[in-house]
Amino acid sequence: MAAEQELTATSYIQHHLSFKAQSFGDGSFWTLYVDSLVTGAVLGIVATALMWWVVRGATSGVPNKRQAFVELLFGFIDDQVKGIFHGKRDFVAPTALTVFVWVLLMNAMDFLPVDIVAWILTHVFHQHEFRIVPTADVNTTFALSLSVWLLMIYFSIAVKGLRGFIHELFCAPFGGNPILWPFNFLFNLVEYVSKPLSHSLRLYGNMYAGEIIFLLLWLWAATSLSGAFFGAILGVGWSIFHILIVVLQAYIFMMLTIVYISMAHESH
Repeated sequence: MAAEQELTATSYIQHHLSFKAQSFGDGSFWTLYVDSLVTGAVLGIVATALMWWVVRGATSGVPNKRQAFVELLFGFIDDQVKGIFHGKRDFVAPTALTVFVWVLLMNAMDFLPVDIVAWILTHVFHQHEFRIVPTADVNTTFALSLSVWLLMIYFSIAVKGLRGFIHELFCAPFGGNPILWPFNFLFNLVEYVSKPLSHSLRLYGNMYAGEIIFLLLWLWAATSLSGAFFGAILGVGWSIFHILIVVLQAYIFMMLTIVYISMAHESH
C-alpha cells in the first residue's frame, strides 16, 4: 500500500498534467475538459469585468491611471491593425483586443505555483485533477484558432460572395484553366488546413513546454539543499523569461488573427 502511495517524479508530473475530463456516451469523442472550460470562462468574465470597470470610470478630461493604461493598450493594438488591415476596423480592432487580453490572462495562469493551486483545489474544492492553464491544453488553443478560421471563411464569403470565394478556391494562384483546378484546390486546401493547425499548436507548444520546465525545476528543488538553491535561482530566471513568452505568445496569436482576417478581405 505504501509503495502505491509513494510519490515519484513521474507521478508528480502526471498528476499536474492530468485533466478534469467529463466524457459523454462511449467517451470516444464527446469529452469535455472541465478545467480548461471553467478557467477560460472565468478569465473571460474577469477580462470583461475589468474592461467594464475601466469604461465605467472613464472621463473625457484627464484620464486616471487605469483609463490611461487601457487607452494605451487599445491604441497600440489599433496601430497594429492599421498596419495590416486596410478596411473598416470597427470589428477587427475590438476582436484583436479581446483575443490579446483573453489569451494573455490564460497564459498568465502559468505563474501560479502549481502545488499551492493543487492544494487549494484538493482541500477546498475537492478537485484532484484540475489543470489551471487553459492554453496548455491543445483543445483550447485549437478551439480559439478554429473560431478565427471560421471568421476568415465568413469574411471571405461576405466580401467576395459565395461565387467569388469558390472561384478563388479553384482558380488561384495558378490560373483559371480547368486543368489547373485540382492543383489550385489542393494548394488552397493545404493553406486552409495549415492555418488553424499552426495558429493553435504554436501557442499550445510554448505554454505546455513552459509548464513542463516549471515542474522540472520544482522537482529539482525538492531533491536536496543544493537542488533547492539552484532550482530557486533558475526558477526565478525562468519566471522572468516566461513573462516575455506569455506576453509574446498572446501578441503573436493576436497578430495572426488580424493577418488571417485581413487575408480574407483580399482577392488573389
